[in-house]
Amino acid sequence: MSKQRGLASVPEKMREKHDAIVALIDGFSREHLNEEYRLLCGRMAGVLARKRPSPFTNGTPAAWAAGIVRAVGWVNFLDDKTQKPSIKFTEVDTAFGISPATGAAKSKAIRDLLKMYAFDPDWTLPSRMADNPMIWMVKVNGMILDARHVPRVIHEEAYRKGIIPYIPADGPGDGSAGLGA
Repeated sequence: MSKQRGLASVPEKMREKHDAIVALIDGFSREHLNEEYRLLCGRMAGVLARKRPSPFTNGTPAAWAAGIVRAVGWVNFLDDKTQKPSIKFTEVDTAFGISPATGAAKSKAIRDLLKMYAFDPDWTLPSRMADNPMIWMVKVNGMILDARHVPRVIHEEAYRKGIIPYIPADGPGDGSAGLGA
């Protein structure tokens, strides 16, 4: 596994469970989702493995893998048929061999632990950054504005400060400027 996915910082005590969870997510993502989901879910697995105490100490790898896919999917509206890819959360649970109640409980536990919310910039797929209204809200002179509709000088300052993921006129580039991490 690569250091790019944050494995160097996964505590040794959590490594085996983390690796089992990531392997399940990787297989599921290749079959049902895409590379963006695979990478973002893998990043979340690393974040959860590093939590003190890690929630991974209780529960099966399959339950945590499903919970992670559901949590990332919840932010990105994975269960919305108009999205690509799209899959019902109960189908996620079935694929991981767990009950819908377990999948929902793990997803909720993750969302609570990471303080996730709809359109959460930290867990938005890179390809959906441009369409996420939460990413583009900036405060200028006490007013909240959509950063996509302000002068470039404000774009540049907001980007420099890490408030927005990229300068809208320039596009997302190589995707390395995303929020979170």
